[in-house]
Amino acid sequence: MLKNIFNIKTETDFLQKCLETFRYQYENVEVYRKFCDYLRVNPSEIDELEKIPFLPIEMFKNHLVLDQVFGFAQSDKTESYFQSSGTTQMNRSKHYIADFGWYEESIYKSFEQFIGKPEDYIFLGLLPNYSENPHSSLIYMVDFLMKKSGKPENGYFLYNHQELFELLQQLLQENKKVILFGVSFALLDFLDFVEKNHQIIESSNQLIIIETGGMKGRKEEMTKDELLNIFLKGFGTEKIYSEYSMTELLSQAYSLGKNIYETPNWMRILIRNTEDPFSYVDDGKTGAINIIDLANRHSCSFIATQDLGKRFVNDVRGSSVSAQCDRKQFQVLGRIDHSDIRGCSLLVS
Repeated sequence: MLKNIFNIKTETDFLQKCLETFRYQYENVEVYRKFCDYLRVNPSEIDELEKIPFLPIEMFKNHLVLDQVFGFAQSDKTESYFQSSGTTQMNRSKHYIADFGWYEESIYKSFEQFIGKPEDYIFLGLLPNYSENPHSSLIYMVDFLMKKSGKPENGYFLYNHQELFELLQQLLQENKKVILFGVSFALLDFLDFVEKNHQIIESSNQLIIIETGGMKGRKEEMTKDELLNIFLKGFGTEKIYSEYSMTELLSQAYSLGKNIYETPNWMRILIRNTEDPFSYVDDGKTGAINIIDLANRHSCSFIATQDLGKRFVNDVRGSSVSAQCDRKQFQVLGRIDHSDIRGCSLLVS
């Protein structure tokens, strides 16, 4: 069992856990085994990350990606999956969850690593489209952080912007630490409301804005840098944080500014060649994002996404990156052409 993935310290540890996870999922996740067999992959020959097959993320739309040993009974339970946002006409991804404990531990430890202890913050959510999805993994995450926080002021806001503004002002005047999770278009709507009503959000280093992407055609298209600059000015903060994840994952990468993301030690990003999905591009080059998420123990830890991005050779954001654990920073640059629109899609940067 891989109970200690959250204690990975070195690249040797990470590689060992990846190879163990690959062999386990090849044996126990039927759709992944069939995919590997289709590619004529010999599991005994897999001895490095770049040789591991990455399952196309679209498989979550039409197939049950689930550990048949621990998770076979979960598929019959109506509350045991996460589902991507979108219209009812869309074929949306379903990620069945055999053990929610893995997700909760991943949420807590990654948040603690990059931001701090949830118990120290008040959490506010401005996530209207996700709040309307009863199987949203993002809402589950924010709910969990609110539960750990235990603050009576925690809560969600849909379109009651005046109430949110008044609460923010009150909390900041009381010098309380506040985190506002917001989908991009909803944060813009809120700032539009504030400006039209000639109000100003009090500048404070106690306020952290975490945008989760997701414009969904609700606003005029703009670059990610333009979006972050609007948020910086409107909320009066020094930095705008971002969170990168998706329905098919149980881990989150965080950007603590400048649209540069880092992963926790049990998660990695590889950048594949868009012309040859079985080869990888050099650091600094743009390609498609492959994700390793070892918290996906009971589904698939190796996923080929439809997002474009690039990794960086150096520490471009100026934070401390462990010399022992190669958590290279990366940037998300948008969607591959012709891929489906997703609720968590990010703006082109």
